[in-house]
Amino acid sequence: DQHEIEKEDNMVIIYNRVPKTGSTSFAGIAYDLCIENRFHVIHMNISKNQRILGLSDQMRFITNITGWNEMKPTLYHGHVAFIDFSRFGIERLPIYINIVREPLDRLISYYYFVRYGDDFRPSLKRRKSGDNESFDECVARDGSDCNPVNLWVQIPYFCGHHADCWKPGNQWALEEAKRNLLHHYLVVGVTEEMNDFLAVLEAILPRFFRGATQLYDDGKKSHLRKTAKKVATKPESMERIHQSSIWKMENEFYVFALDHFHYLKHQTLEVVDGEMVDREGKFQYEKMWPR
Repeated sequence: DQHEIEKEDNMVIIYNRVPKTGSTSFAGIAYDLCIENRFHVIHMNISKNQRILGLSDQMRFITNITGWNEMKPTLYHGHVAFIDFSRFGIERLPIYINIVREPLDRLISYYYFVRYGDDFRPSLKRRKSGDNESFDECVARDGSDCNPVNLWVQIPYFCGHHADCWKPGNQWALEEAKRNLLHHYLVVGVTEEMNDFLAVLEAILPRFFRGATQLYDDGKKSHLRKTAKKVATKPESMERIHQSSIWKMENEFYVFALDHFHYLKHQTLEVVDGEMVDREGKFQYEKMWPR
């Protein structure tokens, strides 16, 4: 009905993307769908690669995105930590979505990315360009770039703007990240199951994601961005990282996110003739009074 259409047309989604989790591929799918599905996609570029915003910037951001009516419906994406907008006195909160990845895979991908770049912008010289040390060699000499402290990324992204979120190994930050994932995110997918994530989004947010799984299956954007060079990591290097308390905490968060995603997926979708389809029509209204 008209009310539902207006509600969907006012929708704002925030995808506060974690680096090296397939976020460029996902954003590419959104850009491909936005014309056909009639929504806007806006990249939020934060200066100096900061992950957090000051309180005045947070206020400006939420005022902008909720009041910029001619750009609605909108999907905003950018590398920014979670902001709890319920504190800002706005009537309608944006919808959060995100993607996480197995933490050591993410770190190794990032390690090679800052050295060799990727096929998305191959001519761009990366920060560690010319440093040819492999991840294994880095681990063997206890180098700073492969120090487990660098794994502390996904927890602070979900924990948000409290100072303790950014203290590697902070137990409160881990619990807060889990709480925020459960209470503030509509759905959080995993890099390793991108197609299933898109299928869930297509079922729950068709206004934005109608056609996403088809686009992904067609392969146009399935691996939009590949790190130019990645060397297979030795099991002994991985084992050394797995001994660290920070890997254990980041992995605990990842497994928590993965379990919750599987639960949501099975509640939302069912397989019919090899295709994942929406389990719709499981409730109805009755006994409505007064008549």
